[in-house]
Parts: sequence; structure tokens; C-alpha cells
Amino acid sequence: MSSVNNDLLFLKRIDGVINTYGLQMVTEQKEKLLEYLGQLNKWNKTYNLTAIRNQEQALVQHVFDSLSVVKPILECMQQQKIACPKIMDVGSGGGLPGVVLAITLPEASVICVDAVDKKMAFIRHIAAVLQLKNLKAVHARIEELPPAEMNVVTSRAFASLKDFAELSGKHVATGGEFVAMKGKHPADEIVELEKTEWQVQKIETLTVPELDAERCLVWMQRKDRK
Repeated sequence: MSSVNNDLLFLKRIDGVINTYGLQMVTEQKEKLLEYLGQLNKWNKTYNLTAIRNQEQALVQHVFDSLSVVKPILECMQQQKIACPKIMDVGSGGGLPGVVLAITLPEASVICVDAVDKKMAFIRHIAAVLQLKNLKAVHARIEELPPAEMNVVTSRAFASLKDFAELSGKHVATGGEFVAMKGKHPADEIVELEKTEWQVQKIETLTVPELDAERCLVWMQRKDRK
């Protein structure tokens, strides 16, 4: 199959998944998701950004998976009447879900943080190539940064809930949202989380098209939050 036909097929699948999630996106956004996938695959050959080398697998396990959190985050921000949310993606790696959030939520300001410089170099490259003025990369250990007062702090496969809370919790603004993408229901991690100032508010089950694996979104809040 030619690369052009392959791109058209991928775009069609992206469009179908976006509709399944109930999201509204213009053609340019869908094309940027495809271009991001291509750039990720290209850079991955040299810089080892993710363990997934196959573009077909990356489409499902990276792009479709990251798209699953867009609507939950968007609806939460709408409920709080936050028109231009500040979002931080901790341990972002190759930009998952940070880049996907920046593409799909152009009104949001997205900061990707990772301790590996080559990964943040890739995010800076993506921000330039896709002209994502709302996307920023920060090369740092998350615990060493000053409190960032974010409306949403999220992560995907970054750390246990306890470690995520202890390292990143200070960046959540008062009344802000602390959200972790997980696979199976993290029962053991929830027990450990109780040792921190954070607790689970709710666990939202996610269904990712074409992915035969469990996914959930763990929403946390400070124990003293009213």
C-alpha cells in the first residue's frame, strides 16, 4: 500500500474514532494528529521515544488511547467554566497525551514535562512543525519545578498513583484536577495513595476503539478539598 493510501486510511480511522468519542474537530486537527504520528515514528527510529515501533500499533495504542481522555477533561473544564485551561502532562515522553491534548484543545495551554532532554527536543520540534503555539516542552524533573498552578495535571504510564501524587501534586491549582491514565483498575495503588494528602475521587472506565485492553481514568483530589 502506498504511503498516500495509507495516510488516507489512517485519516479515515482517526475520523471514525473521533466520532466514536463524540468529539468535534476540523480537518486540520485530524491531519495534525496524523502528522504527529508520522513524526513520532520517524524520530523513534533514532531517539527511542517509545517502545512501539510499528505505526499501526502506535495509531491505536498511542493516538487513539490519548484521544480517550480529551472529552472527559474537556467536559470537566466546561463544568468549571474554564475556557482556557492550563494543562500539564507529567512524564510526557513522546508527548502522550500532551501533544494530542494540544492538538485537540487549541484553547488550552499544554506543558509537557520530562526528565529526558531528547524527548523534550522532539516536543519542541512538534510544536514548531505543527504550529502548536499552545504547546510547550520543559526538560526537568517534575519534583524540582516550582508549583505551576495548573487546572489539570495528568500522566500516562508515568508512575504509581502514590509517586505521581507526591512528585506532581504541588502543581495542581486549588480546585484543579489531578488525573492519571491507567490500564486495569489500580486497587493496590489506591491503597498506597491513602498515605498521601490525595484520595481517589472517581474512576472512569475508558473504551479505546481497536484496543483489546482495559483502560481507566483515575481522578484524584486533596483530602481537604470541599
